[in-house]
Amino acid sequence: RDLIVDQRLPSEAELSDQFDVSRPTVREALKRLAAQSLIRTQRGATGGAFVNKLSFEEAYPQQITTSTLLLSMNAVSFETACEARYTLERSCAPLSALRRTADHLATMRAEIHRQSQPGLTDEAFCASDVAFHRALVDGAGNPVLSYQLAGAVEAMQPLMNMITFSARDRAKIIELHTALADALEANNAIGVDTALAGLESYTTNLAKSVMEKRKNKA
Repeated sequence: RDLIVDQRLPSEAELSDQFDVSRPTVREALKRLAAQSLIRTQRGATGGAFVNKLSFEEAYPQQITTSTLLLSMNAVSFETACEARYTLERSCAPLSALRRTADHLATMRAEIHRQSQPGLTDEAFCASDVAFHRALVDGAGNPVLSYQLAGAVEAMQPLMNMITFSARDRAKIIELHTALADALEANNAIGVDTALAGLESYTTNLAKSVMEKRKNKA
């Protein structure tokens, strides 16, 4: 039967009888549900396990962790990951150009300014890069897209940055980010897509150059 948010689940003994499994099996299942924030437990006479309402934002970490693990454990080429990431992000371009708010633009402009600071560390630049693209994705105004893109923005992007950060030209990234923000401000979906295509091309070529140099040194 369907469960209602904040509804108390039956006891371990009742669940064991209901599903004809041992209590340790029920206990393990409840632990897994709690780890995914699908239920919460409370102690005391009125305690027990209760159904949680899981927001899209609360589900981001699991999406990010799963995507990172899949990319790390499987032989996914840089080109394949880059193609997937930018294809997903470019799908947001028309909606972001139409729906973005002043706050989304302000975040992107602030990150561009941050990226231009001469003393910014590579780690901070990468974090700013992620924040910039998160604002673009959220500008689409679609919570389902925002959730799905967590695997691209917060998982794929940092992994790609680990390969390219030492060789990339920050001025070029800032130039492309500025073009993207300008197009978004002008509600120009084609301009947003063009800027993202430029970022994809630059990132792919940069990665090829880095990996070729590593290969020659080996």
